[in-house]
Amino acid sequence: MITLDLIKAKVAEAIKQSGLSQSELARRLNIRQSNISHYIKGDKMPALDTLANLCVILDLDANEILCVK
Repeated sequence: MITLDLIKAKVAEAIKQSGLSQSELARRLNIRQSNISHYIKGDKMPALDTLANLCVILDLDANEILCVK
């Protein structure tokens, strides 16, 4: 079963693996750096538009992030 915790973990791992700093990623997404920190900690999920842009910036497959096969 797909859970929000599983999706949060995928988002956090993708950010960590990107090699981009939190501040650089936040700048590219036009959000606060603290939001990136929350995504990495799993405290918050990005808004749908932010998640879509994150997938574009990090060249991620949205289906993989959302655990859809």
